[in-house]
Amino acid sequence: MKALVISVDMGELDYKAHAEEFVMLAEGAGAQIMEQLVVRRSRPDSAYYIGTGKLEEAVALAKATGAEVVLFDHALSPAQQRNLERKLELRVVDRVALILDIFALRAQSHEGKLQVELAQLQHLTSRLTRMWTHLERQKGGIGMRGPGESQLEMDRRMIGDKVRTLRERLAKVQRQRSTQRRARSRSGTLSVSLVGYTNTGKSTLFNALTRADAYAADQLFATLDTTTRRIWIEGAGQVVISDTVGFIRELPPTLIAAFRATLEETVHADLLLHVVDAANPQRDEQIAEVHKVLEDIGAHEIPRILVYNKIDQAGYEPRVERDEHGTIARVFVSALERIGLDGLRAAIVESGHFAENNASEQ
Repeated sequence: MKALVISVDMGELDYKAHAEEFVMLAEGAGAQIMEQLVVRRSRPDSAYYIGTGKLEEAVALAKATGAEVVLFDHALSPAQQRNLERKLELRVVDRVALILDIFALRAQSHEGKLQVELAQLQHLTSRLTRMWTHLERQKGGIGMRGPGESQLEMDRRMIGDKVRTLRERLAKVQRQRSTQRRARSRSGTLSVSLVGYTNTGKSTLFNALTRADAYAADQLFATLDTTTRRIWIEGAGQVVISDTVGFIRELPPTLIAAFRATLEETVHADLLLHVVDAANPQRDEQIAEVHKVLEDIGAHEIPRILVYNKIDQAGYEPRVERDEHGTIARVFVSALERIGLDGLRAAIVESGHFAENNASEQ
């Protein structure tokens, strides 16, 4: 689908990386980017997010390039989205809606699809409510008689019913996961979760460690469904490893809530392997973003190892680094080239024993 991308630079230090990430998201959703319009502003315009001058430029660009959709690299309010669509005479998809769209495209499992649908409905409900408040205040009158308000109430009720059904189904899935986890903890099996920013190579590392064939691709959000495998590591015995959905800056809050069942694998792990793209110049910002999400879901106190992946691209040697207390802090590997994996396995064994001792002391 032919797309015009609108990106707003408000002077942030990481603007360039943010804009490049949005282009990757757009391409991941199947967009053919015809043109990218960069707008510089000190703050968003309340009506259009961008100024009227740049909006006229966007209208002309959209017509000239034959764009079928406008992708906006920021979260828009319902009013801003509606105003832009009226002026551009095209569908406008903001950052939140684009991420939801990619999740809908990639979800494979029954649970993943349920979670995406719930997030989309929650997003739609917030649009529906705010979009109509200016009409509801009029309480009848010209143009407000007949089916108008009742249609809105009907839409709300239908969406509300669907949301309730989805939540009940997801609660059932969570109970099943909880039962499986209890069985694992009773058997004394070490539980390890791979976490990290999207596209850092978590699935490739998962495949290298477990000799599995989880889907791995050089694109954002290649993995949406948690995949779990049981492996044997000398010194630790049976270890359960889970590959989870990647994180991204400004992840829609509805998605964090909807994916709680998937992310619960992370919350209940004994050890987190935080996979970092060692070759990415934005890796420090990405690490901070992942820490923020881990805190949001209550997983920030779980022992973790930073796994610097893709060292073949970054020019690093495989090695294990410790902090001032002698605890393993960083392990350098290449999942693709299968370099440094023995060091990572040894780190899992050592950190697994530390996690077990910690648990028994509490």
